[in-house]
Amino acid sequence: MITNTHGVGITHHATIRWMLERYASTYEVGDFLWLMPVVAETYDGALSDINGLPVTEADVRAALDDLSPGPVREGNCGGGTGMITYGFKGGTGTASRVVSFGGRDYTVGTLVQANHGQRDWLTVCGVPVGRHLQDNTPQSQIKERGSIIVVIATDLPMAPHQLKRLARRAAIGIGRGGTPGGNNSGDIFLAFSTANPQPMAHRAPAMLELAIVNDEQLDPVYLATVDSVEEGGGQRHAGGGRHRRHAARPAARRRHPP
Repeated sequence: MITNTHGVGITHHATIRWMLERYASTYEVGDFLWLMPVVAETYDGALSDINGLPVTEADVRAALDDLSPGPVREGNCGGGTGMITYGFKGGTGTASRVVSFGGRDYTVGTLVQANHGQRDWLTVCGVPVGRHLQDNTPQSQIKERGSIIVVIATDLPMAPHQLKRLARRAAIGIGRGGTPGGNNSGDIFLAFSTANPQPMAHRAPAMLELAIVNDEQLDPVYLATVDSVEEGGGQRHAGGGRHRRHAARPAARRRHPP
């Protein structure tokens, strides 16, 4: 779950309640199981009334009830509503790449909630365009005060140490936009694999068999991750209200071959 800084508690609480109800057959047994949902946050106080504590249990439950397969909503929605990126209106973006591995195609997908950077850092295709977009507006003068969340998902069978390496590559993709990772940027990068389904640990056999990719073959996966993080972080949408952040709209989105 992704929410704002002051919404972490209620989001965690509501997610646990939702899971207990949705998966009652799993948790209402004598196995003494517990839940620890992952809740990430970014600060959206410049564009939202964060101190009004607007996130409620009903909001969280509605988001969970709305879960479905297919394309992820992008831009000015959900946790991305109050984001600011390089002084422009930020938001939530996604991208993916297909990689061939051992004669089979796998997917690397990324979700980027961009809330970081300052205007003079902005770089596009290696060109420091942000230096030429300075003006007297408050948004062009804002300093690094945000944070960024990147979630990387893949169906490639990867071990924990490999997923940790994959998560670290998110910083390279974000860095292509020009940010050096400011002091006030709370960067959160997560990576997980949907491969190797197993029974719950307390019901699993003593010996388990897992498929794990060869480390020496992972360079194309790292590149796919960096490329998709860069693209996912490029989402820009218009903002309004008392504090306005305008969108940076590219003439055309670059397309990369898988």
